[in-house]
Amino acid sequence: MIRIVDHTQIGRILARKAARFTEAEQTVRPILEAVRKDGDKSVLHYARKFDGSERTSLQLLREELDGAARRLTPEFRAAVKAASANIRAYAKLQMPSAKAKTIAPGLKVGQIVRPLDTVAAYIPAGRYPLPSTVLMTVIPALVAGVPNVCVTSPRFVPEIMGTAALLKTPKVFQIGGAHAIAAFAYGTETVPRADRIVGPGNIYVAAAKKLLAGEVGIDFIAGPTEILMIAAEGNAKWIAADMLAQAEHDTDASAVLLTTSKKLSLAVQTEIEKQLATLPTAKTARKAIDKNSAIILMRSLEEAVEVSNRFAPEHLSIPDASLLPGIRHAGSVFIGPYSPEAAGDYASGPNHVLPTSGAARVRGGLSAMDYVKIISTQQLTAAALRKLVPAITTLARAEGLEAHARSVEVRRGK
Repeated sequence: MIRIVDHTQIGRILARKAARFTEAEQTVRPILEAVRKDGDKSVLHYARKFDGSERTSLQLLREELDGAARRLTPEFRAAVKAASANIRAYAKLQMPSAKAKTIAPGLKVGQIVRPLDTVAAYIPAGRYPLPSTVLMTVIPALVAGVPNVCVTSPRFVPEIMGTAALLKTPKVFQIGGAHAIAAFAYGTETVPRADRIVGPGNIYVAAAKKLLAGEVGIDFIAGPTEILMIAAEGNAKWIAADMLAQAEHDTDASAVLLTTSKKLSLAVQTEIEKQLATLPTAKTARKAIDKNSAIILMRSLEEAVEVSNRFAPEHLSIPDASLLPGIRHAGSVFIGPYSPEAAGDYASGPNHVLPTSGAARVRGGLSAMDYVKIISTQQLTAAALRKLVPAITTLARAEGLEAHARSVEVRRGK
């Protein structure tokens, strides 16, 4: 049964477990090195060993993808169409624009926006295959104009491969685990070297991304999924359902309710038990609820907001927009009783690839911005440069960079 505790136990309840990457890193290091040295040969070896693949090629043929798409039900296709429209609209909203401005006489500065050349989207296909992650990772890349979008997944799941086909994803691979991350980080005979790898995965995928960050761009290193909910009142059935929706992901998932109401806390506790009794994923959800989740009684909603900012949750649910000005750190915020986290997971538009383990303190979720570069521009007239000569030469010589100073002075005939 989920714990109900008071505010004095916040630190103990919300203390995250440190990700145990040491063992995973030791496991994946030789895999990364083998792929770096032997390319496709090693990737195929590990695909057979870890993914159970019997393929002789890494990339799926167009006829395989089209075949997967034909197996999709009309209901699934309709769901993809509805979700895609919102995800695409939101990605367009996020796109930065080219701009320029004259900020002083003769001095024009600006920015141009260019897409990355190649990105790889990793799509999990373990206990819960995630075709929704195809939508969340591929659509923003297409909106950003990335010419070479790749999807990779360890198993041939028709919903995953079919969704990739519906989106007209240029290249799809059947590779998973650390060997997939290594293949896109280094490039092989078949697999293009990616500028950035995005998407969630297990601890071995996360460890590989951690070790290869710098060799290749990554979104972030994901930990266990989490939701923090704030409520003074509300529908206990709905709140319990939202907490269980998070808990069913993984036994390490966490669902926490911060509330000022003892009555609501007891009602939610009861509802969680009722709903677990008929939940098909109860085995997983039960462990997450008992081990990592809690209902915490707070003295005020303002205190709850401060606790939330300290925790920087992946998902944050608040009762209404009045609390929004106080929110500083969260991956994604769900406002009001009709904005369940599941809406964001699938179809409302904002991305569901979100920072976990406190990373929301420094960045938001995956966005169209992750697929582009903003390149600065500057253009000076002779008069504008002359005006800046004293500042440039003084700073350059203070740094001991004489050639910098001379490169400016030579332009005024000195």
